[in-house]
Amino acid sequence: MRQDGDLREQTRNAEAGGGTVIDVHDLRMRYGSTDVLQGIDFSVSRGEVIGLLGPNGAGKTTTIEILEGFRMRSAGKVSVLGADPAQGDEAWRARIGVVLQSWRDHAQWKVRELLNHIGRYYAGYATPDRPRPYATDELIETVGLTENADKRIAALSGGQRRRLDVAVGLVGRPELLFLDEPTVGFDPQARRDFHDLVHRLSDMEDTTILLTTHDLDEAEKLADRILILADGRIVAEGSADELTRHFSRDAEVRWSRGGKQFVHPTDDATHYVRDLLNQHGGEIADLEIRRASLEDAYMALVQQHETGRGKAATNFEEATG
Repeated sequence: MRQDGDLREQTRNAEAGGGTVIDVHDLRMRYGSTDVLQGIDFSVSRGEVIGLLGPNGAGKTTTIEILEGFRMRSAGKVSVLGADPAQGDEAWRARIGVVLQSWRDHAQWKVRELLNHIGRYYAGYATPDRPRPYATDELIETVGLTENADKRIAALSGGQRRRLDVAVGLVGRPELLFLDEPTVGFDPQARRDFHDLVHRLSDMEDTTILLTTHDLDEAEKLADRILILADGRIVAEGSADELTRHFSRDAEVRWSRGGKQFVHPTDDATHYVRDLLNQHGGEIADLEIRRASLEDAYMALVQQHETGRGKAATNFEEATG
């Protein structure tokens, strides 16, 4: 296959957008009489890692499927890599990688054989700055499957199959990668390796990544920016630190002295601890600073929205206004 004019045109469109890879305006989706998405607005820049969080039924999967071109929206404007995903052709799709929660694999294929086979479909869409596909053995090493490269998929463990899922999503060296609960079934070492891989893709290859996960610790470690979806609306947006500080700017300083336990809330933990140590020095023991976590902020924001106590917002500035 050869690179055609559509791919070059879409690349120019994306570059003309100032590095904007995803641009969504007033996205709506209705199933029957039910509004699943109720006017979503957001954009994603090249190389960003975005975490899309929300409870079950919030509209995350529908949003992702629309962006991937697998589902037609009811209303709104969507641009992904300079094209409307509802009209994306094969050249456009070759620039996107998708890692689903699960997929029906061919159990009798061997790992290397499968990746070689899938990779051939991307060869005609290589560009000077992004050769396609990934070299198979390099990709296998990247996802930690070198020792299993010649095993049949049916013989892989659950975690190893998940690594293969990731490899399938990466084989075309995508410019935009969708990750749906990517580390389900990973052991701690595999999870850490995967996090390193995400950072490498973003930092070194300028890959834009949209991640959905229920693991808030993972979202905090990986995402440059987090969108919280509830009831079909984006109710808050910002970095993990911004969202956490919006929930609570205070920290709790805990310590013991003379066998007694003390707790003090403060909005300047560093200054307070410095004064505490200057005053009591070596008498202070069990010193601990506790801040609100992303999980605290997430639960509070979703609960506020669902109970009607919070106002839905399309960006973090409005949410914190």
